[in-house]
Amino acid sequence: MSVSMQGQRLASGSPWPLGAEVVSQGVNFAVWAPDATRLELCLFDPDGTQELARHDLPVCTDGVWHGLLIGAAAGRVYGLRAHGPWDLAQGHRFNPAKVLLDPWARAVVGRYGGTPDADLGLYQGHSEADPTQPDTRDNAAVALKARVLPPAPVVNDAERPHHSADRTVLCELHVRSTTMRHPDIPAALRGSYAAMAHPAMLDHWRGLGVTSLSLLPVHARADEARLQQQGLSNHWGYSSIAFLAPEPRYWSGTPGTSAESECREMVRAAHAAGLEVVLDVVFNHTAETDEHGPTLSMRGLANARYYHLDPHGTGRRDQYVNWTGCGNCLNLAEPRVVELVLGSLRHWVQHYGVDGFRFDLAPVLARGRDGRFSADAGFFAALQSDPVLSRTKLIAEPWDIGSGGYQLGGFPPGWLEWNDQYRDTLRAWWLRGAGDRGVFAHRFAGSSAQFHHDRRQPTASVNFITAHDGFTLRDLVTYDHKHNHANGEHNRDGHHHNSSWNCGVEGETADAAVQALRRRLQRALLATLLLSQGTPMLLAGDELGHSQQGNNNAYCQDNAISWLDWPGRDGDLLATVQRLLALRRELPALRIGEWLRGAPDTTTGCTDVVWWHPDGRPLAGHDWAQQDDRALLVRLQAAQGPAVLLAFNPQSQDRPVSWPGPTAWKTVFDSRHPAGAPAAHPVGTALLPARSVLVLIED
Repeated sequence: MSVSMQGQRLASGSPWPLGAEVVSQGVNFAVWAPDATRLELCLFDPDGTQELARHDLPVCTDGVWHGLLIGAAAGRVYGLRAHGPWDLAQGHRFNPAKVLLDPWARAVVGRYGGTPDADLGLYQGHSEADPTQPDTRDNAAVALKARVLPPAPVVNDAERPHHSADRTVLCELHVRSTTMRHPDIPAALRGSYAAMAHPAMLDHWRGLGVTSLSLLPVHARADEARLQQQGLSNHWGYSSIAFLAPEPRYWSGTPGTSAESECREMVRAAHAAGLEVVLDVVFNHTAETDEHGPTLSMRGLANARYYHLDPHGTGRRDQYVNWTGCGNCLNLAEPRVVELVLGSLRHWVQHYGVDGFRFDLAPVLARGRDGRFSADAGFFAALQSDPVLSRTKLIAEPWDIGSGGYQLGGFPPGWLEWNDQYRDTLRAWWLRGAGDRGVFAHRFAGSSAQFHHDRRQPTASVNFITAHDGFTLRDLVTYDHKHNHANGEHNRDGHHHNSSWNCGVEGETADAAVQALRRRLQRALLATLLLSQGTPMLLAGDELGHSQQGNNNAYCQDNAISWLDWPGRDGDLLATVQRLLALRRELPALRIGEWLRGAPDTTTGCTDVVWWHPDGRPLAGHDWAQQDDRALLVRLQAAQGPAVLLAFNPQSQDRPVSWPGPTAWKTVFDSRHPAGAPAAHPVGTALLPARSVLVLIED
């Protein structure tokens, strides 16, 4: 079967693969829209502003509409128009007046402008109009479109660094924020993928000692209309609209390149520097938001299938389940949606070289049609059985805001999980005087209550003190309260409980004593994080002393609030992180990677851990629960390398200590001093300095 229009012929083509695929005879288009009655392929000029032709996709096979555009080639810009019922009670929102973006688009043309009169599916133009009727205004001139790309190159696996679990050190960063103020990067490149590939950036990460760059979302996005009307943007990128396409705003515009080629080169350059690349991916919701949001792609193609809908909703209201807080939830109980997500992940691994993924609000991905989270979800099974994806790093943000959404420790073997309980415990322990030795030891040793099951190892716990969502490290010791007024939400947004401490003065101060205390606490927090068992994660900028001026939810701040302050970098903190990560690399006892047992190994005879009281004896009984005396020592011993002694004192006073004997100990790190420069600590009775961390090795 075929039809013709303007000299081009559309043959029946193939229902696979989904999206636009260049083949020998032209371009094959395949789009899943099982409830549509007709699907039009709309062809546009290279800029995507003028619609040139429309073709009916001639065949529908198992819900996939497809057709082969004879003689077409890469570079063609296209969109879709879907015909079908407008029946909100059944979840159908077909509206052929709206040009739609192919969910399998590999390159996006245009940018959603947030205008209320173009992309809305519902009619909202006049108060007397029926709000349940479709908006018939055509949006072709401003709609997002896809560009057909040639087959992408396949990345050679031999080029990947492949860092083992026990050696992995993550650093979370934002492509634009990280590079916008770096003085050694040419101004024309700053904020781009090319800037991330610049030698100045790669040298920084390599010199710092991290192994894996965890990038905030780089999927093509559509900023919420509300933010655009305020002159802001979804700077963090948690508003994805095209899962296979890189965000065009991070392209430098260098002639002869594209967003796709430049993003690919960024990953290749990171690999050449020995760095893995992990992408933060947002498959829990899309930028189409709630029932008042725009119709950009999936909503217009298969709304009742792509999204979890509320069976108790009436009319157009309350139709979308909102476990994300972003207005909708992608429905991975639908096999074709799982297919899209897996296809996106494989695309980024095979054609961009990405080494792993951090899944935002990951419990949503494992909620079935009944809305319940299950560790046996089809998405998990598909990942575990996939020969490509099962070998990548898989990291969960293990919570969403729905019922039963907190799932720390509930993900299958092979997954790593952000451990917010580590964050909260260590913040409170160092800054709020809360917690005892027992709770500290539990978090330090990998949070066994959450992760010691199903053969999971302590490396499953991604330990962090700060992340993109919340205070930076510097702000953690500078502010008792969030200061988010710049976000335009009257300071109501962001976490209300941060376990922070301003050291006696809210905000920046010239008081030298307060400044010294803040630097000392930052070094102690960094040391605890990077010496703990598990997988450590740094927030980029913490090693520089970057402040967000007390904003703990800077998601919409594409400005100096978020841009890392390279010119004002704190050399002390930078050197502190470098020293700590060098020790972690060099001393196997600091990255044992298996559960600590506290008993002699039957093969080596080594006791992996001894928990030591400052009074000179192993911790026992009530020692663990003391609130007024929380200092402790931890002796670690791996099968190779020297024994290591870690000393922690979160208290405001020095604590007399008897070092474990008969070993003579040599101090190699002392958090009291700039860069952790060590000082001598002889065997015998001495003082364990206040608010400090010491690292000692056998002398």
